[in-house]
Amino acid sequence: MSGVLGGHVLSRAELVDEAVSWPVTAEHVLGAGSFTALLRDSVTAPDGETLHREYLRHPGAVGIIALDAEGRVALIRQYRHAVRHRLIEPPAGLLDVDGERYVVAAQRELAEEAGLAGDTWQVLVDLFTTPGIVAESLRIYLARDLRPVEAPDGFVKTGEEAEMELSWASLTDLVDAVLAGDLHNPTMVSGVLAAWAAYLKGDDFASLRPADAPWPARTALRQT
Repeated sequence: MSGVLGGHVLSRAELVDEAVSWPVTAEHVLGAGSFTALLRDSVTAPDGETLHREYLRHPGAVGIIALDAEGRVALIRQYRHAVRHRLIEPPAGLLDVDGERYVVAAQRELAEEAGLAGDTWQVLVDLFTTPGIVAESLRIYLARDLRPVEAPDGFVKTGEEAEMELSWASLTDLVDAVLAGDLHNPTMVSGVLAAWAAYLKGDDFASLRPADAPWPARTALRQT
């Protein structure tokens, strides 16, 4: 069936991103950092054309929308040198511990950055943050039933993290700030809007996926 403006109208069953890998005939490492690498691949398109694509290999990350009983979200401010801004963000961190479960990584980051633990965890949204240039997969969790905890043993804030400060804002104010263009962190924007959409369902977030839900897009990405 076609829409009035042309093109196929997708059913809900068809709304699934497809894992596809075009053949790579050459891969060049242009530079490597502590946890990322800049690559330049020669890729063969379906019509036979050779394309050259540069992208950043990335270990992936998790983020947390920590929502308290009053509808407020835990926030931190962090300097991001690449964009020369001190951004308001939710707690988040890299998936850089081999074998660590995604939700365990999120729980660790919440304790380290915000001094909080949550007794109820669900998946809000999965995304590729910048798929045209960065191979970063991101899972954002909703954490509720919050309580204060000590930072994990041996954890010391350094660098930009040493300047972090915990604050709170209502979910509704955050939605307004995102739509006004005042907040720019992708974990913040995606997480806040996903949490708001889930809240509007009126089912106390029952429609969200469990914390240990499969993450097939990330699995496919890591196999390429």
